[in-house]
Amino acid sequence: MKNILLYTGIVLLVAGTGCKKFIDVNNNPNNPLTVQESVILGPIEYSIAHGTDGPGSGGGDGEGDVSTYAQHIMQTISYNQVPINYGTYQFLNTDMNLTWSNVYNNGLINLKTLIQEASADGNSDYKAIGEILTAYELGFTTDMWGDIPYSKALNGASDYTPTYDAQATVYDSIQALLARGIADAQLAAGVVPGPEDFFYNGSMTEWIKLAYSLEARYDMHLTKAPGFDATTQSNLALTALQNGMTAVTDQWKFGYPGGSTSQNPWYTVMLPYSTLVASQALVDTLVAHSDPRLPMMISAAPNTGLDTGREIGAPTIGTLFDFSSLGTFYAAVGSTQYLMPYSEVLFIQAEASFRVSGVAAAQPYFTQAITTNMTLLGVASGDITTYLAARGTLTTGTAIQQIIEEKRLADFLSPENYVDWRRTGFPVLTIVPNAQQSGIPRRMLYPQTELNSNPQPQQSATMQDRVWWDTQ
Repeated sequence: MKNILLYTGIVLLVAGTGCKKFIDVNNNPNNPLTVQESVILGPIEYSIAHGTDGPGSGGGDGEGDVSTYAQHIMQTISYNQVPINYGTYQFLNTDMNLTWSNVYNNGLINLKTLIQEASADGNSDYKAIGEILTAYELGFTTDMWGDIPYSKALNGASDYTPTYDAQATVYDSIQALLARGIADAQLAAGVVPGPEDFFYNGSMTEWIKLAYSLEARYDMHLTKAPGFDATTQSNLALTALQNGMTAVTDQWKFGYPGGSTSQNPWYTVMLPYSTLVASQALVDTLVAHSDPRLPMMISAAPNTGLDTGREIGAPTIGTLFDFSSLGTFYAAVGSTQYLMPYSEVLFIQAEASFRVSGVAAAQPYFTQAITTNMTLLGVASGDITTYLAARGTLTTGTAIQQIIEEKRLADFLSPENYVDWRRTGFPVLTIVPNAQQSGIPRRMLYPQTELNSNPQPQQSATMQDRVWWDTQ
């Protein structure tokens, strides 16, 4: 990959004398310097769904994608390879280049342009969407890396080496952006979004619900952050969710048509000729719990018809088709990508209610969350009832573990699971055989492109160092 600066988007370089006439001649009307909001929004949304939340910013096998790395760390997927690999925590700074580039070049710099254009044109709906999506991109990036460039970044030639904002400051920016997005979404709009808004087709009612739901998500991320406490953060989340999602029709998702040019990224990552398969840890958990979602989440091994995961870090190679892969609900060519399903909102309500008021307050949300997710996947009502009878009752001593373990399944393949594990310790993970690090990674390395072009003190962090909110 070329060593290019990752904050400036498109940079126009003019060689020669710098004559004004020369510049005027090259003011190409077919290559405008401004782009209509309706043109820029769709590619931004695709980039977020495909390459930030999903594993589509890198190669077809997910290499180069932080979302894929999170699934390795969370022991969801496994290589049918001998160590060493991502599953055994072998990461390099160069492995992080593509996702960082996707977030800054395709995401944040274009979102800044969208917000500026919409503000100048009086198109408040587009501005609101830009602010909400900027908050999400910042949230993803800071949760993976900690301190990141933001307030001094995205300014082009005025600052080629932006210093990094502290993660606590980034979180302030996230909540401020969400608040502005909510306010702007309620203004009288100029031009309104339509089909180019792949997420909500221009419905600002839905965008407002998403913004409040994201506010609650980021409130809960700080349950053990320095200077914060779980009860206060839980109350903030519950307050936000009074205006958040209330039904599956509100959930944040991206639908893939499934043609040759628009395939779900997990399908391309887990194609039959890929060496990535489902992990033994995941498959064995679903089997042990008699989880009726198993056939939707996991496909049986082609050679045996059995549900067989691959042990991460195993020293030998098995026959590829003797292992299960991901199921068709999440990893078919036309599967939907769920960036924030409604069930996640219900699990947030369950956790926050438990932290504030105890088991009795949390139980209805916990039951509804599991039911909502299973219904979405097509589980029969009788099987839902049986599962709830076996695993659906919260107890005071294990409530957080129960909530997060079930939330992980409902947020299947989401980077959010990596955040929940770090802040709660659940699900309980054991370091894999042949691990290349002393412990399970707790953050991502800064990309090599940053080390080369924008050296900063924070870049000395290892994957064993904790981000600001991830205290002991």
